[in-house]
Amino acid sequence: MVSQTTAPPTTPAATGPAPAPAPALLLPLHGPGELAALAARHGLTVSGARPTLGAYVRQLWGRRHFITAFATAKLTAQYSQAKLGQIWQIMTPLLNATVYFFIFGVLMNTKKNVEDFVPFLVTGVFIWTFTSNSITAGTRAISGNLGLVRALHFPRASLPIALALQQLQQLLFSLGALVLILLGFGQFPRPSWLLAVPALFLQAVFNTGVSMVVARLAARTPDIAQLTPFVLRTWMYASGVMWSMDALLTGDRVPHLVKLALECNPAAVFIDLMRFALIDSFSRAQLPPHVWAIATVWALVCGVGGFVYFWQAEERYGRG
Repeated sequence: MVSQTTAPPTTPAATGPAPAPAPALLLPLHGPGELAALAARHGLTVSGARPTLGAYVRQLWGRRHFITAFATAKLTAQYSQAKLGQIWQIMTPLLNATVYFFIFGVLMNTKKNVEDFVPFLVTGVFIWTFTSNSITAGTRAISGNLGLVRALHFPRASLPIALALQQLQQLLFSLGALVLILLGFGQFPRPSWLLAVPALFLQAVFNTGVSMVVARLAARTPDIAQLTPFVLRTWMYASGVMWSMDALLTGDRVPHLVKLALECNPAAVFIDLMRFALIDSFSRAQLPPHVWAIATVWALVCGVGGFVYFWQAEERYGRG
């Protein structure tokens, strides 16, 4: 029996030549200079790039209405959940002054060295609270508004400036209570009260500059916000809020360098200027030498320096 072998099936012949591979897409290569020129020719800019300092100032001026509206809205909403509402803007420093009067004025008897102790103390508490709250608010300027920072393009310095402006508005609102206390203790208006205007202006510039410094530091290291209350408490005790720095620094009890540092302490300088303006018994002899020059230097150094320091990290806020 003859077996018949079956040939394996063959694949059908190709009907045409195989298609050639598609040529690779070739793009012209450009160096950094050519890419920059190409971007400039088409009006392209780097997203989130830091503008020049002059352009940054102009952008801030263009957002001035936003800054004032943001500050006012923050001030209005601050005590919106409390039953007494905005009354707490006055009650908070008054309660602090009451506590300090009982502890330092009565128990520690620091009032014996200070004439008109109640106006002296209340003025110090109100002015210190302005600086303390401005710096505390600065620590939350970026971290507390990350949604706004990441969603919108605007100069980030608007936030610490607006929060410092909020604290100035709160102080001006509270000054009504301070004036009533001064009147109640025999401190009546006189021409020197006008000196409170330049003193508050210099303090506001100083506070804004320091607020921008801590805003940049806290944006990078959030733990700064936890450390700030301890620093501020120590600073308050060294600023003569509850006692007379002039009485403390008399004689040779304090080394000369420490005395010089305490006299040039910016918080103490601004407090002394307001006491000199508002309190009859606080004389020029109780002021540090060249006090207006010291206040002006602090305002310029911290105001301008803090602004430049904050601007240098403009492109990094809200990232990471």
